[in-house]
Order: sequence, then C-alpha cells, then structure tokens
Amino acid sequence: MSTATGTATAARVVDAVKVYGAGDTAVRALDGVSVDFAAGRFTAIMGPSGSGKSTLMHCAAGLDTLTSGSAFIGGTDLSALDDKRLTLLRRDRVGFVFQAYNLLPTLTVAENITLPIDLAGGRVDQQWIDALVDVVGLGDRLHHRPAELSGGQQQRVAVARAFAGRPEVVFADEPTGNLDSRAGEEVLGLLGRAVRQTDRTVVMVTHDPVAAAHADEVVFLADGRLVDRMAAPTAEKVLDRMKAFDARTTADTSRGGTP
Repeated sequence: MSTATGTATAARVVDAVKVYGAGDTAVRALDGVSVDFAAGRFTAIMGPSGSGKSTLMHCAAGLDTLTSGSAFIGGTDLSALDDKRLTLLRRDRVGFVFQAYNLLPTLTVAENITLPIDLAGGRVDQQWIDALVDVVGLGDRLHHRPAELSGGQQQRVAVARAFAGRPEVVFADEPTGNLDSRAGEEVLGLLGRAVRQTDRTVVMVTHDPVAAAHADEVVFLADGRLVDRMAAPTAEKVLDRMKAFDARTTADTSRGGTP
C-alpha cells in the first residue's frame, strides 16, 4: 500500500472511531482518527493519559475492532476478515512487544525467539534469526533460560521474537515500562537498529519523551483525536508539546469544559 506521496504504508487507520459502553456511560476512545504509519520507519504514538493511544495501536494491529472506520495492514482491510483470517494475519504479518516479556520459562532464549514460527509449523530462516540475534546482542545467551537473564535482556528476547517471522510491522506497547532507564535505552536503541538494519516497521506507544525521541516520527493524540505529527523528534521538543497539552487541559478544566 502506498500513500498519495508514494511512500509505502505498513499500517493505517481511516476515520477510526472506537466507543466503549453505551448511553450515558459511553466513552469515545477514538474520534475520527486517520493516520498512516510509513513502512521502514519507527513511529511513536504519544498523548496524555486517556488520549486513546493504546486503543489506536490495538485497533491498528487487529487486537481490537473499530466501532466505525477502517484499519489496514498493508492493503488488507482488517474489517473484511473473519476471526480465523484475522488470527492468521496477526501471526504471519504482525509482531508484538509488550511491557510484560511473556517468555516461556522452560524454553531457552533461542527457543523463545523461534516459538511463534514453531507453533505455526513454519520454517525457521536461520540466517534471518542469526542476524536478529546479532542486532539484539544475545549471541552469548542463546542457551540460557529467562530466569538467568536481566529484565532488559528478557525484553531483547521479546523484541527478537517479534521480528522472527519477518512481520510487516511490529507494534510495541510501552516496551520499556518495566525497565530501568539504562535497560530501557538499550531496548529502544535496538528497536531503532532493527528498523534500519532489517528494513522493518515499528509503531510504539509510549508516555516517555525520551523513548519517543528514538523514533523517526511522533504522532500525538488528545481526546481521541490526532492533533499533531513531529518529524525528527528530540526529548525536549516532545516534552514541550506534551506540556502544551497539559496547559490546554488545565485551561479547559478551569473554564468548566471537558478536558
């Protein structure tokens, strides 16, 4: 899939609306969001708490369904897929990294990395796996089990596993949330290297301006709407933008409006 400018698009949503609940208790988590995520790029999604950033990621990745609008992986409209085909798409074309590492404690690092391929009955491309292991720096840990690794090392295993099946796009939801700052920097650095060295696409939800600064572009949400995009972000520029959201929310609240 390509945009009008000719840039390939790994994932996108069009007029995305997501409503939780009904009647007076309904919450409009996404309110008409249209955004594309460029292939071969590292994009961060940011916004105040409750802005809809995790909802956007879950709907774009096919983990949740939209109330209205469309979500695409490449040129595939997710709403056109039944449950079985959606499951296969997530398995074959999408990778995931979450705060929790979700490694199987009885398997070695090498076995955890190739687990999704093995469960699917696929063929492991050892050359690709070796390249990933080199990117994430785990060559001397392949025969260790998760309990023998630090939190940062376990998350690096999870990143390698997400890329193992050569997905078109990897979605990462607060991937450094359980890590200290040093380990978090290592994981963010390797996500960037994975994008550059393997020509993959990463879309990451984060609340941390320092984490967002590792991305090629930051997409900002507020009140369930797309409000800004920032190329070549720095932690300072992202923090300033987030402060502007806080200032607006405070002003709205002081006037008796809805934040």
